[in-house]
Order: sequence, then C-alpha cells, then structure tokens
Amino acid sequence: MAAPQHHDPFRTFSFRVELAGLTVAAFTEVSGLESEAEVIEYREGGDGRVRKLAGLRKYTNIVLKRGLTQDAELWNWHRDVLEGNVNRRNGSVILLDEHGQEAVRWNFWNAWPCKWQGPHLNARSNDVAIETLELAHEGLERA
Repeated sequence: MAAPQHHDPFRTFSFRVELAGLTVAAFTEVSGLESEAEVIEYREGGDGRVRKLAGLRKYTNIVLKRGLTQDAELWNWHRDVLEGNVNRRNGSVILLDEHGQEAVRWNFWNAWPCKWQGPHLNARSNDVAIETLELAHEGLERA
C-alpha cells in the first residue's frame, strides 16, 4: 500500500506580480488577496429561523509594496487617475515554488491605483525607501 503523498506549504517570499502594460520592478510585499460574499439574513413568515443568503461579492484592494527607484511608471499610472484618466489593467500575483516555477496564480481584473503612498523618510535610518500602491479591482480568481 502506497503512503499518502505529503504536500509542504509554499513559502511567502517567492512571488512575482504581473500588470498588463507595465514593466515594473519586483515587489517586496503583496497583501489584499481577499474575497467575500456579503451575508443577507432573511426570515420567512412564522418560521423562527433566520436563513442566510449570499449577497454581493466584495474584493479587498490589493496592496503592493516595493523599494522606490527611478522608475516612475506606478506613480504615472496613479497620477493619470488623479487627473481623471482611469486606465484599468488586468494583472496576476504568482506564487513560486522552491524551484522558481509557478505554483499558484491569482488573477485580478479592471484594476486601477486608488492610492499611492511614498516612503517614510528618517535621517537616522538606513532602511530602504518603500513606495506603496493600492489597487481597486473588480474580481479575483485562483487560476
């Protein structure tokens, strides 16, 4: 009898982000890969029980962080939104296995930068300057 196959969980440090039409440097952190269905409570007639129905689907904004460089593509994309030119892009977050190969992919679509945050500057620190881009989007799937 064959022993059951054991699957180790993936590590969080090996990933890449793809944004359609943008060639950006590697990100140091990604968060916000979340989705939920709103719960609608419904009570029928004389029945004392409450039924729970699935309502609107919601997707948390995706937050991308990276070391600030001379590359201004992310800032320019956000600036365009501030000027009223919302350019939506599809993208993916790809988790890599220990060999650097794609293991898991989350696709999102119709994303646009709703918030940009510059680095926290401190003359007494030698930390890397980090910029943060928050993306609003209209859907998330695990491909």
